[in-house]
Amino acid sequence: MILKGRHTNLRALEPGDLEFLYELENNPEIWEISGTITPYSRHVLKMYLDNAHRDIYEVKQLRLSICNEQDKVIGFIDLFDFDPKHQRAGIGIVILDKEDRNNGHGSEALALLCDYAFQILNLNQVYANVGESNEPSIHLFKKMGFNLAGVKKDWILSGGEFKNELLFQKICQ
Repeated sequence: MILKGRHTNLRALEPGDLEFLYELENNPEIWEISGTITPYSRHVLKMYLDNAHRDIYEVKQLRLSICNEQDKVIGFIDLFDFDPKHQRAGIGIVILDKEDRNNGHGSEALALLCDYAFQILNLNQVYANVGESNEPSIHLFKKMGFNLAGVKKDWILSGGEFKNELLFQKICQ
């Protein structure tokens, strides 16, 4: 599956994504947003990639590679907690390298996945959990039509202190 935008494409995970996935999942700067507290081995990540083809209705999640104009993987975008009965899913996005951020790839990837979620999966809404201090993500989700639905107080324990997490929703229109 490939979802094409003007400058950004989303595609299914491939075996060749292993090294990028290994670098991303083992980057402690990203652990706070991913809920990870330990590194992953290449073996575990290879098994994950081997099973990435499984249907979203079975595993309740979908991860796609975000690729730039040269078809280079620059990040991932996920649907998680997929709930077909209530027609909703969580959405998460990460672009690994700072030089690949703030150039439209994130907003285009988010638009492509929202269109897929609403038009193909027939979801009524998607939501995102964003750390209160993550200004770039807050800006992205607001820009893409997500509305602040609430604040989860003292939700994330990081560096010995509790931090608030914001809940954003986008309802299909």
